[in-house]
Amino acid sequence: MATTHWVHAQTIKEHYGYRDFSDQPEHWRLVRWLYQRAWIGGESPSMMFDLTTARLVEQKILLPGVTVLSRLISGVRERVANRTWNVLSKLPFPEQIEKLEALIAVGEQARLTPLEQLRKSPTRSSGPALINALHRLVAIRELGIGQLDVGKIPPIRFKALSKTAFTLRAQAIARMPAARRIATLVAWAYVMEAVAIDDALDVLDLLVKDIFAKSELDGKKTRLRTLKDLDAAALQLSSACQVLVNSDCDDTQVRERVWQRLTPEQLTSAIAKVEELARPPEDRYHQELLQQWRAVRRFLPKLLSILDFQGNLAGQKTLAAWKFLQSIEGHRKPKMDAAPLKIVNKSWASWVVSSDGSIDRRAYTFCVLEQLLEGLRRRDLFVSKGERWSNPRAKLLQGQAWESARASVCRTLNLNPQPLPEISTLQQQLDRAYSRTAQNLPQNSLVRIEVDKKGKESLTIRNLDKLDEPKSYLKLKEKIEALLPQVDLPEVLLEIQAKTGFMDEFTHLAESQARVRDLSISICAVLIAGGCNIGLSPLVRQGIPALTRGRLAWIERNYFRPETLIRANARLVDAQTEIPLAQSWGGGEVASADGLRFVVPVRTLNAGANRKYFGQGRGITYYNYTSDQFTGFHGLVVPGTLRDSLAVLVGLLEQQTSLRPRELMTDTSGYSDVVFGLFWLLGYQFSPRLADAGAARFWRLDSQADYGILDKLARQTVKVELIEHNWDDLLRVAGSLKLGTVSATEIVRVLHRGKKPSTIARAIGELGRITKTLYLLNYVDDEAYRRRILTQLNRGESRHSLARAVFHGRRGEVRQRYREGQEEQLGTLGLVVNALVLWNTYYMDAALSQLRSSGWEIADEDKARLSPLPHSHFNMLGRYQFSLPEELKDGGMRPLREVEPGDELVDLELW
Repeated sequence: MATTHWVHAQTIKEHYGYRDFSDQPEHWRLVRWLYQRAWIGGESPSMMFDLTTARLVEQKILLPGVTVLSRLISGVRERVANRTWNVLSKLPFPEQIEKLEALIAVGEQARLTPLEQLRKSPTRSSGPALINALHRLVAIRELGIGQLDVGKIPPIRFKALSKTAFTLRAQAIARMPAARRIATLVAWAYVMEAVAIDDALDVLDLLVKDIFAKSELDGKKTRLRTLKDLDAAALQLSSACQVLVNSDCDDTQVRERVWQRLTPEQLTSAIAKVEELARPPEDRYHQELLQQWRAVRRFLPKLLSILDFQGNLAGQKTLAAWKFLQSIEGHRKPKMDAAPLKIVNKSWASWVVSSDGSIDRRAYTFCVLEQLLEGLRRRDLFVSKGERWSNPRAKLLQGQAWESARASVCRTLNLNPQPLPEISTLQQQLDRAYSRTAQNLPQNSLVRIEVDKKGKESLTIRNLDKLDEPKSYLKLKEKIEALLPQVDLPEVLLEIQAKTGFMDEFTHLAESQARVRDLSISICAVLIAGGCNIGLSPLVRQGIPALTRGRLAWIERNYFRPETLIRANARLVDAQTEIPLAQSWGGGEVASADGLRFVVPVRTLNAGANRKYFGQGRGITYYNYTSDQFTGFHGLVVPGTLRDSLAVLVGLLEQQTSLRPRELMTDTSGYSDVVFGLFWLLGYQFSPRLADAGAARFWRLDSQADYGILDKLARQTVKVELIEHNWDDLLRVAGSLKLGTVSATEIVRVLHRGKKPSTIARAIGELGRITKTLYLLNYVDDEAYRRRILTQLNRGESRHSLARAVFHGRRGEVRQRYREGQEEQLGTLGLVVNALVLWNTYYMDAALSQLRSSGWEIADEDKARLSPLPHSHFNMLGRYQFSLPEELKDGGMRPLREVEPGDELVDLELW
């Protein structure tokens, strides 16, 4: 019988063309493919398992047992790790190895190792803090690791290895085998130089900003104190001038009349007082700023000697002035005649160059510092070894790399390599949109054309009226919410874990499989500690091994990282897409983006001031992206209230879920011509809710086209030649963003250069004016479109309300000092909110099924109106039990609540 079974199996394999897993050379090719994937990629073991399974199925290779494939992947990853350690550990010289080993040694009178001291980023913006940040950079550079050739190691392997040293304690690194220990320290030191540069420049940026702000505040206070004297002197001068402008007064009697009102001494004193107190319009409290000279001298010598800047063409004049300051440093009375003066603008001119032609060193230094920071923010100046303050232009595809990628980029983005076909298509779309909108305008009661006193036409759009909610929907909503079980937050997370396994994505930092019991309970507790902002203390249970303080702290330190949070969140988002109820809300093609504000009461560099949102304090914005299925698929932390347009593209390009949103809706703050242009190049639709759409400019491509009633409204013509001449550069920018060689935040910051944008920025802006006009015409013409935008934005705002309810601890303030900690905590908050949304969706879908089986007729439009964001049935306060009933541990459902007596189920058609 066994022989017959084997023969039959062999016959079936031969007939359908299947092969055994161990057959050669396919097995060798699989191992080579796995090795290459692990060497240059960053997939987790579970992701590699799925990819390998898909490859085997595609190539008709019989799948082995789960343990066989798991062991193969584990072995390959181990070989890759060993290769990384061996290559890196052989790079440093013996003297460098000695210095690296000293980093993890504790001194006799020190509480922390040098490694732990150097890992601490600055939290204050002060002169001493900047000096300490520069000393930290010098200490890292003295290791000499930045000079090693690490090109043989893929960036992803280097990045993963360095994260270990950034997170693990020095004692844990010291216990590693020699090769791994040295490799880990080499990776850390190499990456740490860029981190230290960025931290120093962050402190410099905030410090100089504070110095200028303090000078302005002091100037305003001084001006208020002297306002009485200025008014008195001005009134005296006014009295004298009245005589001059009096036509009845003879010219020979002017002096006599003036002296009747004022004595010569009083007039002279009034003139002197006005000259002393009055300020020219371009003066920005320079006198008070010069009084901050001693504060600047505390850090300037170190800054000049340690940091070397580079610049593009626009930054060369600032760079020349900076090098001049470096050349005169250390001289008590330097010769200022050779100072480059091209950097001196109008507001500084009278302060830098005196009437006798001499140059004031203090004023010149402040002028250079101001222009230096302005150039760094625009990235006209940069530091090559930095990360956040580096040159984003250098990260664009260039030379042979761009030539090789051009064809695939055009195919991926569905763009023609030549500009004329694309412009022709846009022209046709624009003509049709103008024609349709002009034809429908007389019947559009919410929109009208108004003409001002100068004959200039503009559109006025009336606000949308609130629609009454159908009684059938209100009854359905009430019934659904009454059926949702009341549940504690820990049970929600454990139940979602049983259904989706999202906690399995939290892997140990060392990439080894955890061998601890009840790991999901510990992860659940840490999720609640971060998501609810209550810390670990309320969750510690000394009698439960999974909830001891040591276990929870170990889990938080080794399992919670941005990449594990992202992978776990992707599981929740993907699970939401499979629920029928969620599919009635949308297919994931539409999303919205908005910012959630948090006060940060602790000292940190990654926070900004905004009185509207943070009062007297400082804060951060969690800029997050919500799909039309109510799930949050990405988020990032920005200091203060950074302009939304700098971050609006990030979520679409960097999110790692199965959703593929094609349209993004935002508030007005995310809008600009450049953003419209980039969205179109990347194949996305940008749909901002415009607070004053009627005041926006409408553009045309054909200056001779007749657009009827809208003809005078389309007054501006797009410079098509600018797009044509720079088309290849536009494709290169889009390709670089799509392939991830440069981040969207960096490139948008460079393109938004203010008064003097680059040629490519102007070309993208011209393209954006076309796509913006297409959007405006649709926005004006289609009331349903405007309402759809409003609906999606309301979903994001309602999700923020749920997030506020979850993040209830410590008055809803973020108390993490470092950017990485803020990102992890708010990423945890987003994950917990997604778990609540998913739980609600599961049970609402079950409730709908129960209602249908009981005779309810549920309209599709009522179902589409439902929201998975109610949270009154969730207990988030004070009761944290980490156990599930047996029937739920395998993914089962808890019973819905009973219908109240006398509350019969009524057919909706009878209402």
